[in-house]
Amino acid sequence: MARNVYSVKQVNAYIKNMFAQDYMLNCIYVRGEVSNLKYHTSGHIYFSLKDESGTIACVMFAGQRGGLSFRMCEGQQVIALGSVAVYERNGAYQLYAREIRLDGEGVLYERFQLLKKELEEMGMFAPEYKKTIPAFAGRIGVVTASTGAAVRDIMNIAKRRNPFVQILLYPAQVQGEGAKESIVRGIRLLDRADVDVIIVGRGGGSMEDLWAFNEEEVARAIFDCETPVISAVGHETDTTIADYVADLRAPTPSAAAELAVYEYAKFSERLYEYQVRMNRILVQRIQLNRMRLQSYQTKLQYLHPRSLLRDYRQRTAECEDRIRLLMNDAVEEAKYRFSLYVEIMNGLSPLKKLSQGYSYVQVPDGQALKNIGQIEKGDEISVYVTDGVISAVVTDKKEEQRVWAGTEK
Repeated sequence: MARNVYSVKQVNAYIKNMFAQDYMLNCIYVRGEVSNLKYHTSGHIYFSLKDESGTIACVMFAGQRGGLSFRMCEGQQVIALGSVAVYERNGAYQLYAREIRLDGEGVLYERFQLLKKELEEMGMFAPEYKKTIPAFAGRIGVVTASTGAAVRDIMNIAKRRNPFVQILLYPAQVQGEGAKESIVRGIRLLDRADVDVIIVGRGGGSMEDLWAFNEEEVARAIFDCETPVISAVGHETDTTIADYVADLRAPTPSAAAELAVYEYAKFSERLYEYQVRMNRILVQRIQLNRMRLQSYQTKLQYLHPRSLLRDYRQRTAECEDRIRLLMNDAVEEAKYRFSLYVEIMNGLSPLKKLSQGYSYVQVPDGQALKNIGQIEKGDEISVYVTDGVISAVVTDKKEEQRVWAGTEK
């Protein structure tokens, strides 16, 4: 009996051809859990998909990496699109993946990542577009569900921190069909309502529950809002597109209320401290200026014309006293010298001589009679004595030779 014998290569090629001719296997979606994952240095990704009943080997070549928008890791539930074919070398079939996306919530996560990347490239997350949250908000708008823990937490914390703050609530639908439109309307309405800050958020939930805050329409409404926006979506671990676009992210609605509403009691206490400090500084300034004023007053008194005039008067009086003293000294000295001159004059005075018994004889021409040659007999002469004048006539004259002490005539 003749038998057909085939080589391993022929069998593998035949099976490969069978797989290639099956249209379903050329474009198939396979759901499973990622295992045996390996990122090769060549850029290829080798992994397996498994479920409760079996495992299938998979590969994504480097040229197909554009069909993967996230980094795969062990245990992920994914859906892979590709073709099933036989690898002739070992005769094993495997899935050649062209696209891979997360399954279930992972699909939403993939959409989240794609939108986040798109909006980030558009600059909607840029810090230069972030507006400053006012420190003392008086009117606060809230876009959230009218029922639920979020609005209660916001109102309770706002009342506790500042009972004078005004809360304007827009009861938005935050989940399900029509939620994104409701949130957008609330943001735009409160933006025109002249509020100081807007809180947009809701309580925690699954990614599907929070998805309205991952919609592009909501992100654009927050970005275009002229009023500063605080996002408060879910719990601290939840992150949405709204958190990236908002001017400030709060981990919870309660935290958003604390960020938006200033604490009135602490503000009053701080205001009182500022008042005390300002009064203390004011008193110090007044005392300092008063001391300066006194210094300027003393300096002004010293430099005042009246003070200068008084100094000049005192200096003038001192000069006057000095001049008077010098004059008195000069007068006394002059008197003393005059008395000396008087004594000298007295010693030389003819009257002094006359009082000693001498007389003064004057010839007719008014000259003093010094020798007998000046007169002749019969001349009239005048003889002056101490108490009068005697007129006499020369009856005789006689020349005598006399010798005076130290003089010989």
